[in-house]
Amino acid sequence: MATSTEPRLTGRALITGGTSGLGLEFARQLAERGLDLVLVARSGDRLERTAKQLEWRYGVAVETLKADLGVERDRALVAERLSDSEKPIEVFINNAGAGLYEPLVTTNLDIHKEGLTVMLWAVLELGAAASVAMKERGHGVIINTASVSGLVPMGGYSAIKSWVKTYSESLYLQLRDHGVHVTAFMPGWVRTEFHQRTGVKTSSIPDFLWLQPERVVSECLADTERGKAISIPSKRFKVIAFLAQSGPKSAVRSVVSKINKGRQ
Repeated sequence: MATSTEPRLTGRALITGGTSGLGLEFARQLAERGLDLVLVARSGDRLERTAKQLEWRYGVAVETLKADLGVERDRALVAERLSDSEKPIEVFINNAGAGLYEPLVTTNLDIHKEGLTVMLWAVLELGAAASVAMKERGHGVIINTASVSGLVPMGGYSAIKSWVKTYSESLYLQLRDHGVHVTAFMPGWVRTEFHQRTGVKTSSIPDFLWLQPERVVSECLADTERGKAISIPSKRFKVIAFLAQSGPKSAVRSVVSKINKGRQ
């Protein structure tokens, strides 16, 4: 089991959604630490381009695995890579996701089903594959990307991220005596291409609440090294998370309602 003087983040890291947004920033910072990488994403061209850039800049080995986590056979390929004992994955960044801001009052649940498959079922399926392999070896790290929005009622996306937080804490308890550490990564609003891809409006969110990906990933990795089960980057979002959990629920719902109206 890793101790306080032994780095947890070593070896080879597999990152889902590793060519854009927070996933790409995890790839950069882990490569800077000297970890070899396995990048998982849907675009083969972007995978190859990103791999070459990381190899050139950091001098690490980068594998690529083209996979759509919404497709069962592709998830199986990623699970198989996580289970490989000959080229073990020591760090798993369970990060792939997409925006899900569709109304809950609807007769068409297709988009919700897609979101649940990628951000809930895939997290569970791949987390299980990584957990079994790491538990057998007696060491490893899993970081699951949740969100501060999982603490408030902001729709389907928030509901999924709430599940990811609870899942991560449960996995942490089941693995901590077996040398495997689990962190729930709970960022707030981060300036990446994520929001542009989803098409959701962000004008109702004050500028001071936005954080840069470099900062939130750096703080998450530092929290992971310190053995924290939950990482909420920045003091401002720690305060927001506290208020969301401990403040009057009527006040929380009122604030959320105003934010939601500004995003429509």
